[in-house]
Amino acid sequence: MDVQMLTTWIRARYQQLRDARDAGVTSTELAVMAGALLLGAGLLVVAIRSKLTEKIGVINGG
Repeated sequence: MDVQMLTTWIRARYQQLRDARDAGVTSTELAVMAGALLLGAGLLVVAIRSKLTEKIGVINGG
């Protein structure tokens, strides 16, 4: 997973969530957008963790 791509996607979704809240979107639509934002954040954590595991493996000679 590309960390930069995920970060950009999360920033865009967060901006969309803020704009939607200001525009008076229903709570259900906000909940769906917030869920997508949380999913993206989870994917970012997994991507960072896999990169770190890869780097630690190289350092430990594995």
